[in-house]
Amino acid sequence: MTRRKIKLDFWFFVKAIVLVTLCLFIIYPFYTILTKSVFSSKVDGITLYNFERFFSKKYYYRTLIRSMVICSSTMVFSCIIGVFIAYVMTRFNVPGKNLLHVLIILSLMSPPFIGAYSWILLLGRNGLLAKLFGTIGLTAPTIYGRDGIIFVFTLHLFPYVYLYTSGAMNSIDASLEEAAENLGMNKFRRIMTITLPVVLPSILAGCVMVFMTCLADFGTPMLLGEGYTVLPVLVYNEYMSESATDPFMASALSVIIVACSLVMLGIQKLIIDKKNYTMSTLRPPKETQLHGFKRFATVFPVYLIVFLALLPQIVVVCQSFVERSFSGIVQGINLNNYRAILSRLGQNIFNTYSFSLVAIVFIVIFGILISYVLVRKKGKAASVIDTLIMFPYVIPGSVLGIGLIVAFNRKPIILVGTAAIMIISYIVRKLPYTVRSGSAFLYQMDPSVEEASINLGVSPMKTFFTLTARMMLPGVMSGAVLSWITCINELSSSIMLYSGNTSTIAVAIYQEVVRMSDGTAAALATILSVTTVASMLIVFRLTKGKVKIV
Repeated sequence: MTRRKIKLDFWFFVKAIVLVTLCLFIIYPFYTILTKSVFSSKVDGITLYNFERFFSKKYYYRTLIRSMVICSSTMVFSCIIGVFIAYVMTRFNVPGKNLLHVLIILSLMSPPFIGAYSWILLLGRNGLLAKLFGTIGLTAPTIYGRDGIIFVFTLHLFPYVYLYTSGAMNSIDASLEEAAENLGMNKFRRIMTITLPVVLPSILAGCVMVFMTCLADFGTPMLLGEGYTVLPVLVYNEYMSESATDPFMASALSVIIVACSLVMLGIQKLIIDKKNYTMSTLRPPKETQLHGFKRFATVFPVYLIVFLALLPQIVVVCQSFVERSFSGIVQGINLNNYRAILSRLGQNIFNTYSFSLVAIVFIVIFGILISYVLVRKKGKAASVIDTLIMFPYVIPGSVLGIGLIVAFNRKPIILVGTAAIMIISYIVRKLPYTVRSGSAFLYQMDPSVEEASINLGVSPMKTFFTLTARMMLPGVMSGAVLSWITCINELSSSIMLYSGNTSTIAVAIYQEVVRMSDGTAAALATILSVTTVASMLIVFRLTKGKVKIV
């Protein structure tokens, strides 16, 4: 038996550096959380006291039930809405179809806590719609509590299901559906027994994204909950409480959240393994031409849902120009809110863009190298890297924040309170977007192009940097822009990691909303929204309108 000789080339060192980096900033922080969860300030030695306390006290286990209710309900409603819109958009002549597709993606890119804040402005106790309902003697539906959280989450997250499902529906061979109808099957039965089962894996993929995003989100339930506490909020309260912090309990809660995410992924994989279909799209599905009232009745719900999804961004932009007194009386329409944030919160704005910019530089570099390793240098090391890269999808931002704090608040590496720990959290959480985009782009590149360059005498190293990396750049950059958007909007990890000098726009918006400073909060949210729209336009330009979110 001969031992395989390790080739000490450039890619060996790339794999080694990537593996060490991922272990240091992903595995090690989670390991510290895991180990801290089995200790307690009230019990000596290794113990399951924190977990026993969680499942025995109603205050704690009720948050798990509430989280499951929120996540499951949002997933069901998002599935219904997303599948409906995907079917309408792929099967009927919807006017302005391309614009609607872009607007749906833009609604997804806006952070959910801005949506929560916008709906407070509309349906809160002093909201615009609440007052309007009051003038005609009616009571507006409340935006607070369980139902409000589900409503906001659904409007924000249904695009995940739509994007996955619409792509799958476009790939169905038309002859399959036509054969079912020729055998006497009506349209509804054909949809339920042929179309939906075929695209079920894609629907489930979108549902998992919805579920995990809900489970990880901190801002929306924190702003709208009013006593309806869910797991991310409980983690924040346990770790950042002004009265008494309990890092051991917070760590145990973090482990429970990750366990819930892993269970959800396992269920998805189990179903997909049993029901997975492959087909060649010889005949793309035909677009049915609707006219008159049928067209209106079919298209109107789509336009209404997209309008409601975009309404939060419209509201914050309008609100940002309204100056109010401390008592809430409108004093004029001007730019005073923007002047206020530039003079008082300029550091937050600078931090957001500078931290995100530094993170994106590293994300692009790592994204190009890791994508190439995963596609062209397959092996055991590449498989491990691929698994570790996707691990942040399972770890919510608040959990990662706690992990980084626990791991790097003592020697030899102390990062807590610095800009470095914020940037590291952004890189770790947003790198998968760029890696997945770069890998997908590289799969479409013919390896013979690189082989031809090497055969002409160009070294493999030079070929990679002068040819392959340049050809990969459009795919990598489209993912990098999506990483950038999520970096500037990041709240869950930032709220855990920031200090007085490293606060960001997202943290400032949350703090301004809590202080009921609606004007400045809206101005900050508008800056994020405008940046998001501009960034998405860049993505559309790079991908020629074909955007892949994940």
